Amino acid sequence: MAQVLEFKLPDLGEGLTEAEIVRWLVEVGDVVAIDQPVVEVETAKAMVEVPCPYGGVVTARFGEEGTELPVGAPLLTVAVGAPEGASGSAASPSSSSSPSSSPSSGKGSGSGAESSGGSGNVLVGYGTGAPAARRRRIRPDRLDRAVAEARVSGAPVVEAQVVEAPAAEVLVAEAPVSDGPVPVVSPLVRRLARQHDIDLRRLAGSGPDGLILRADVDRAIRTAEETAAATARAAQAPDRSRAKSSTPSAAVAAAPNGAAAAAVAERIPLRGVRGAVADKLSRSRTEIPDATCWVDADATELMAVRAAMNAATGPSAGPKVSVLALLARICTAALARFPELNATVDTEAREIVRLPGVHLGFASQTERGLVVPVVRDAHTRNAESIGAEIARLTELARTGKLSPAQLTGGTFTLNNYGVFGVDGSTPIINHPEAAMLGVGRIMPKPWVYQGELAVRQVVQLSLTFDHRVCDGGTAGGFLRYVADCVEQPAVLLRTL
Repeated sequence: MAQVLEFKLPDLGEGLTEAEIVRWLVEVGDVVAIDQPVVEVETAKAMVEVPCPYGGVVTARFGEEGTELPVGAPLLTVAVGAPEGASGSAASPSSSSSPSSSPSSGKGSGSGAESSGGSGNVLVGYGTGAPAARRRRIRPDRLDRAVAEARVSGAPVVEAQVVEAPAAEVLVAEAPVSDGPVPVVSPLVRRLARQHDIDLRRLAGSGPDGLILRADVDRAIRTAEETAAATARAAQAPDRSRAKSSTPSAAVAAAPNGAAAAAVAERIPLRGVRGAVADKLSRSRTEIPDATCWVDADATELMAVRAAMNAATGPSAGPKVSVLALLARICTAALARFPELNATVDTEAREIVRLPGVHLGFASQTERGLVVPVVRDAHTRNAESIGAEIARLTELARTGKLSPAQLTGGTFTLNNYGVFGVDGSTPIINHPEAAMLGVGRIMPKPWVYQGELAVRQVVQLSLTFDHRVCDGGTAGGFLRYVADCVEQPAVLLRTL
């Protein structure tokens, strides 16, 4: 006998209390293996895939995509120890089969779980876009048995339906609104209708017993688009005689409601990564009495050293070193000389906490907003090692696969806003750190070099610091040392 188990949203660590469902990776009726990812969620720290600890048949899902759930809330239910052959299916992902583009034919028809097993197939996960290895075709008798046991256990169940393949398609007519279940076989049809605001209860399906097919939804979408286009054309080309007799104010008053609605401001929820960034920046401005100092530096020698390093050949030549990696190595050397800036403030104890190691964060812009991955123990790494870790974390940031642990615990942040083509900025400290170094673009500028005017590669460096942890002399000393290393990289050799 199958047992229905409930899988709840697990604790994702780092004090996170909620997550937003971004994408379901399984559908009701799918066979899942133990530790198979079933849903992709976004927390305030990162995008993560959540694996299910049970293997069996998915009998219910809780929450639509875009819904926020607290930790401990139910995610889905799984029928484990399932009917003959089903558990073996779960343990063998290779037994999956590709979903077909239309419902399979069978002898059973009608109302899903109430129908008998029949010889037809239940199509589960049709067209959802999830990996094919996670989609299986479940025989109705096996799924019905799991669903029936789920009902006995009291777990809510979303049921699939067994239908015959349509012999021919007919035009879709508007159907009276019904309070009963909507006859739809494919989750894709429901998703497509939801994305285009199509009310499935108002459609008369062209399949057997009024089954709503994808072609019916596509036809309804085309009709809605044609109606909207005709309305827009009518609004853009009013009657000429009426236009001549109307004053400008009258024309505005006669504008259709759609034109007025188009001017409504867009509202974007502050949640997920964007919401976490907003909270941290607001807290930084509220709690930290910050100050900023800046200096222009001649980076010509630094660029020449980098070019020489990357041009080296032979067995001793390593991977290419980026400018950001060199600046990060300079920062770790500067923090060794000025440890006051590698600190945080314990406001409750009213103490400055100087930290023993440097965990260097670097700002990275992604499609989901600004994130700050952290290079652990940067003070123990050379420029090559730091560069490799920055490259690895940047790739994870772009694909949304950074873990919460890789985004927390930083002690000092490096912000290279020069990649956006700007010269200078006053960075906001990444709370609860004590300082952030900003780097502008490196570009040719007129510069007095060895008593003569010359064109040199110049960069602006800016340091924003917490005035509680140090005074302007310490901050100025730190920034001057960084600038000296940029202008004369040989200075850095003293600390290597």
